[in-house]
Amino acid sequence: MTHANAPLTPTGRLRLARCVVEDGWPLRRAAERFQVSVSTAARWAGRYRDLGEAAMADRSSRPRTSPARTPTRTERRVIKVRVTRRWGPARIAYLLGLNPSTVHRILSRYRLARLTHLDRATATPVRRYEHPAPGDLVHVDIKKLGNIPDGGGHKVLGRAAGRRNSGQRGHGYAYLHNAVDDHSRLAYTEIHADETRETAVAFWTRAQAFFAGYGIAIRRVLTDNGSCYRSHLWRDTLRDAGVTPKRTRPYRPQTNGKVERFNRTLLEEWAYAQPYRNETERRRALPDWLHTYNHHRGHTALAGHPPASRVPNLTGQYT
Repeated sequence: MTHANAPLTPTGRLRLARCVVEDGWPLRRAAERFQVSVSTAARWAGRYRDLGEAAMADRSSRPRTSPARTPTRTERRVIKVRVTRRWGPARIAYLLGLNPSTVHRILSRYRLARLTHLDRATATPVRRYEHPAPGDLVHVDIKKLGNIPDGGGHKVLGRAAGRRNSGQRGHGYAYLHNAVDDHSRLAYTEIHADETRETAVAFWTRAQAFFAGYGIAIRRVLTDNGSCYRSHLWRDTLRDAGVTPKRTRPYRPQTNGKVERFNRTLLEEWAYAQPYRNETERRRALPDWLHTYNHHRGHTALAGHPPASRVPNLTGQYT
């Protein structure tokens, strides 16, 4: 790549080389005209004679051979220890008789320098993906959440009193039905009292209308293997709308990772973000939080932009 202070761009090199090769300029005259050394003028003129205009582009400075590079077999041993034992560079270096900095460079080269690059359950490298357009895939999932008793739980009353209050019968659970677009991360959420197939299908009908309001036409939906998603009602409803239903491999929730991550964000920033005094108070806070998430909250996977910045219908998205 041409650096900031380079006297010649590829176009300038080509002009210099043509002056020498085609117009017959002496090297010294061409060097003075383009304000470079005679040796530089000779180099570009020589490359032009040998390979033509294509030779004016930058060449990689990487050496053809690296005799001092760590052997491939040793690199494989480093990776194996990292994946199976999840050790840091220093412990791996002590085990294999290497320098810790060498181990760190190997792990960085193979994108294993951070343990977050490994899947928690299987310790295999995480393969991240993103579909190219909104609607190509929507992740759907259900999150079970305990209702807050009247008067508040442990965040309001303290651990001891909150445990006694939560122990009273009749509070039950809420089921958060969530849908997240793979490309934009735009999310839609509803709270229901169950996770039956009828409820899941009714939720999806409204979710599809929500995405359509942003100009997103859904093509595929990915869910886990819950009973409501294995039902004929779910399958037929999606197919009648021209949507292809897909399910994750059993015991592989990370395949549906985008909605799983949204579930975690939902709990941290809404469900448990403040000491609500009852379930009604918490539910009233959900629409405002969801609007903030979609339109104002920066997403790290979107370079700090909110999900609405990636949807086709941009009208009034930040209002």
